[in-house]
Amino acid sequence: MRYSFLVFYIFYFLFSCSPQNEQNNIISETDQDEPTIEPVLVTGAANFEAYLTDIKEKKVALVVNHTSFVGEQHLLDTLLSQGITVTAIFAPEHGFRGEADAGAIIDNSVDSKTGIPVISVYGTKKKPDAKDLEEVDIVIFDIQDVGARFYTYISTMHYMMEACAENDKEMLILDRPNPNGDYVAGPVREADQESFVGKHPIPIVHGLTVGELAQMINGEKWLEGGKPCKLKVIPVQNYDHNTSYNLPIAPSPNLPNDVAIRLYPSLCLFEATMMSIGRGTDFPFQVIGYPDSTQGKFNFTPVSMPGKSTHPKHENELCYGVDLRKSTLDHQFTLDFLIDFYKKGETHEAFINRSSAFNRLAGNTKLQAQLKQGLTAEEIYKSWESDLVAYKALRKKYLLYPDFK
Repeated sequence: MRYSFLVFYIFYFLFSCSPQNEQNNIISETDQDEPTIEPVLVTGAANFEAYLTDIKEKKVALVVNHTSFVGEQHLLDTLLSQGITVTAIFAPEHGFRGEADAGAIIDNSVDSKTGIPVISVYGTKKKPDAKDLEEVDIVIFDIQDVGARFYTYISTMHYMMEACAENDKEMLILDRPNPNGDYVAGPVREADQESFVGKHPIPIVHGLTVGELAQMINGEKWLEGGKPCKLKVIPVQNYDHNTSYNLPIAPSPNLPNDVAIRLYPSLCLFEATMMSIGRGTDFPFQVIGYPDSTQGKFNFTPVSMPGKSTHPKHENELCYGVDLRKSTLDHQFTLDFLIDFYKKGETHEAFINRSSAFNRLAGNTKLQAQLKQGLTAEEIYKSWESDLVAYKALRKKYLLYPDFK
């Protein structure tokens, strides 16, 4: 009996140490420890196979800026290296190179590197005319957006679509992720508040990529005359509306990082008030302040920063308020800051010092009245509910990517 047990033990020991079993053990351990590899996100511009053939024999115009990069190279240079004929560049707010102040007039020019004409679509003329598109077969739009209704790149896209529809030109959208694309919030713009910072009847945070919004503009007949443009969207690969996206290039001079981009929908309303939101500092859209020590313990001094913020609000004045630079990237649109500082204001009448501009940013006249009535944030949010429910149902029709939960 003892001998049989010894034979069994030796056999078991040899089997457990055999190469095959060692390999099985290694595979099992590797399976447990190997990290999950996330699929690589590929922007529309980088998906050359999806669109290069379509533009190979055509005269191309680009609506681009400093964010229009494919890897380490600007889209313009990339297309030229592929033998594509680029006949014009259309420059939006902040210019082709992204170096102009917010609101600064962009002039027509010539790109010094390539000799291609640069036509301004931010200034006295925001929509190209027939002459601008005379030597163009197809217009390519490739600009990084941040997902807020008042960010003007989407208004530029709208006018380019309209010009293409009117002049029988094709429009190609090279889509990019929306860094605020994981939710929808804010009041839907009302009809009487249409402007360049509110071109569409959508909420402040619309939850769409530019490609999805372009499809909505076409589908809902929002272009002048209701005529759709010939549109094709090259989607982002491996993207959905839950994806957290860190922008590799700042989309404009005063949105320098991911925190500023997440805070932007909440803080932009302060642009029409007496408060500074940090223009003229190294942390714009990450602070709120005013030259009065009762506003908060944190302080900062705005200074003139040409190319970023020339002669900012409260220039060279010590402002007191709050520092929001440690905000998480989970931040979503809120009225809490606005209501808090409204209550702290010297007088409620002086707080909103550009009434019409505030209404254009809000998208309605109600928000200003609601602040004066002393409504809570929750009461104001409730007044938007029915419009947001209708918008969310509309939005679903135009999604190109899996939606947020």
